[in-house]
Amino acid sequence: MRKILFILASSLLFAFSAVAQAPAPGKGAPAGPPTLGRAFGTVTDTSGKPIEQASVLLLKPSIDPTTKKKKLILFKGMDTKANGQFNFEDLPIVGQLVLRVSASGYKSKDVPFMVMTPAKPAAPAPAGQNNSNPFGNMPSFEKDLGAIALSSDVKELSGVVINATPPPMKLELDKKVFNVEKNITSAGGTAVDVMRNVPSVNVDIDGNVTLRGASPTIFVDGRPTTLTLDEIPADAIESVEVMTNPSAKYDASGGGSGILNIVLKKNRKQGYNGNVSAGIDSHGMPNALASFNIRQGKVNFTATGLYNGVDSKTTGNTYRDTYIGNGSQLWENDLTRTKAHFLFGQVGMDYFVSNRTTLSGSYIKVHGVFDPKETSQIQTDSAVSGTPQSFYSTRYTDNNRWFDVNGAQLGMKHTFAKDGESWTADGSYFGVTSSGTSTYTTDYYTGLPGSAVGYQTVQKTLGTAAPYFWTVQTDYVNPFTAKTKLEAGLRASIQHLENDNSTYDVTNGHDFLDSVSVSNYKSTSQVYAAYATITSAIGPNFGYQLGLRGESSMYSGDVTNKGEHFSHNYPISLFPSIFLSEKLKHNQELQLSATRKINRPSFFQLIPYTDYSDSLNIQRGNPDLVPEFTYNVEFSYMKTFKHNNTLLASIYYKNTQHLITRFQIKDVNPVGDSVLVNTWQNANSAESYGAEVTSTTTVNKWWDFSLNLNVYNAQINTDNLNEASQNALWSWFGKFNSNFKLPYRFTIQLTAAYQSKTNLPVNQNQQQFGPPNSTTQASAQGYIKPFWGMDVAVKRTFFKNDAGSITVNFSDIFRTRWQDQYSISPGLFTQEFDRLKDPQLVRVVFAYRFGKMDLNLFKRKDMNNQGMGDAGSSLQ
Repeated sequence: MRKILFILASSLLFAFSAVAQAPAPGKGAPAGPPTLGRAFGTVTDTSGKPIEQASVLLLKPSIDPTTKKKKLILFKGMDTKANGQFNFEDLPIVGQLVLRVSASGYKSKDVPFMVMTPAKPAAPAPAGQNNSNPFGNMPSFEKDLGAIALSSDVKELSGVVINATPPPMKLELDKKVFNVEKNITSAGGTAVDVMRNVPSVNVDIDGNVTLRGASPTIFVDGRPTTLTLDEIPADAIESVEVMTNPSAKYDASGGGSGILNIVLKKNRKQGYNGNVSAGIDSHGMPNALASFNIRQGKVNFTATGLYNGVDSKTTGNTYRDTYIGNGSQLWENDLTRTKAHFLFGQVGMDYFVSNRTTLSGSYIKVHGVFDPKETSQIQTDSAVSGTPQSFYSTRYTDNNRWFDVNGAQLGMKHTFAKDGESWTADGSYFGVTSSGTSTYTTDYYTGLPGSAVGYQTVQKTLGTAAPYFWTVQTDYVNPFTAKTKLEAGLRASIQHLENDNSTYDVTNGHDFLDSVSVSNYKSTSQVYAAYATITSAIGPNFGYQLGLRGESSMYSGDVTNKGEHFSHNYPISLFPSIFLSEKLKHNQELQLSATRKINRPSFFQLIPYTDYSDSLNIQRGNPDLVPEFTYNVEFSYMKTFKHNNTLLASIYYKNTQHLITRFQIKDVNPVGDSVLVNTWQNANSAESYGAEVTSTTTVNKWWDFSLNLNVYNAQINTDNLNEASQNALWSWFGKFNSNFKLPYRFTIQLTAAYQSKTNLPVNQNQQQFGPPNSTTQASAQGYIKPFWGMDVAVKRTFFKNDAGSITVNFSDIFRTRWQDQYSISPGLFTQEFDRLKDPQLVRVVFAYRFGKMDLNLFKRKDMNNQGMGDAGSSLQ
């Protein structure tokens, strides 16, 4: 009878509460269980001492509408008071709730409970007495959770958070991700030093990067940038994403050269943390870095500042036979000293509007000053009227250049109630202002070097540049089912270039403008794109992604000093991509990908203007160039062993039609002399194919290593240029990286790389917003001789939790990183050109990191309105 009365009373209470809280007609469904409950308690440590400002979150279970699985969502939250107490009111009186308690330096704890528990039957009344309550023991709507004791977290000592080390390599559907945070050979250096340790990537002595023989597109945080690799500090880089065959989600431009995406560090931990470092190299140039991060509640703020000084030394030799006119031979010995100073600054902020919407913004500032000086000893042998003669000269080149880079990015990400559904929108800007002066002074001797100067010529070149990028993009992701999702997006990219260059002949201290060498130009390139990809699976192991990207582009340019206008419109082209993946037993996976890409000629490759400002390196564009189209196919196998050891093997094939390549032709200059002109041509085609193996191995707790080996064949067909085609050439490239953790907190890292004889890379004009680099080499007309190099670094950590460290790194230990190039064009020239840059450079860096989890940094007054994305992985 008591049970029946209890049920009736509860039903009446529920009905009364529902009527009292019922919404107005037409404004929604009736409310759920009444919210009359209260829960309270105290948070203490294991000794019973109250913990102030502990985070107390109240979670309740929900059903995901997509997966139909249970998950916990945030209901309420607050911080404990000075006495460690908390109090929640207006809680549902029935149903399971979970209290999640956490505090800095303690292990978090989950406490499941219900406000109202079923009533127990009343105990029989003593003989001769009646029960005072005819209904028995009525339920209580208050829950005393008592003292909740938190134990200390041994993973967090002295306020410094220790994180698990991410794997050195991770394979995703369309990219390989390499964690580079722990590379100590690049400490105090730049992104160039980082790339030397990334598998698949080859770096020459000038910092030019190639990926499988071609120059990749460089991204920073997923967006194009005007920054060069030597302008990005190594210590600011978290990981490098290598996309040898990007999907339709990414730009189709760049041909089949791939993408290197540099991911900068961004810490979103609650509290504050940072690091500082300072160092100096054996050339006497300092470097320093300071970074800071603070996160609490809705706000995450990061700041990084870096200074890097460079005093670089490069030696080189050139030997050239020219078969124009009576013919000539040239011997040249070069010594280049480049002093440079870089300042890099970055600030960023994330604002968590809610647990579903985040706004982000960042700003990058780079300032650089270059002062390269070069001395060239030149001997020229020529035949005049059939009589051989030798001429000697010394050429002094004095360059002064400065630049400022400003970059900004704004973004928004919103996640929907449906698990996995999201929408992002962002815009970015990168702009450069730069100017430079180059003075070329040549002394011609009457006899051997050191004899009297017969006459002297002085030439001065003044130049300014102001390029910038605008990129606007939006992406939408919608998972239709647990296995199938749609990704789609729109993108607009605008690149504007402005360059003014003038050359003066200096006579008796007066500058006389050389009108032939004036080149003032500007151009605007626009690319508009849309893409869609479908990712799905058949069964538990087979996955696929089908994508289609459409791009249209246009550019216009003007040679302003001549009033000449050029423009090209490229119609919409379609770029499909397909990725297939099959998971096998024993942690094995197969992947197959196929894509189509484009590489459009740049403004400087198209304008027919001839640049005579450097008489030894004359440049000219070719208005008849057409885009090149590349087809890529790649097949990969990955095996994961114990201890996260991995083996990744790939075979690939790339075919390019109408390859844009450097070329040298014979021409006549304005004064009637025969000269060699560096220009651009569309070759018939090019193809390359090869195999690549990458492995990461942890031998034991103190030794791990990675190995990358790439064997490939490349050839360029130049039959259409009345030139013998480049010979097919088998080459191989290997890279080895080994880490040793020794007693007394010592770590040693050893890296080595070897490049066999290989064809010259094509389209190597990376991140330069002016005329192509001066060169006397043509991609279709030469090769690079073998070379290798080895670097080593030693690191010693100290202080509590290894917060401090000193790193000593030693690059090119054996002075073997010579780059020796050979090129030939029958009937025109043969040339050999070698250089060595900064061998046996030593750099010492001291670093200190700090951090503390402190919930008092921002007083969270109303947790119901805070973004709680950091409350736990179960919060959605």
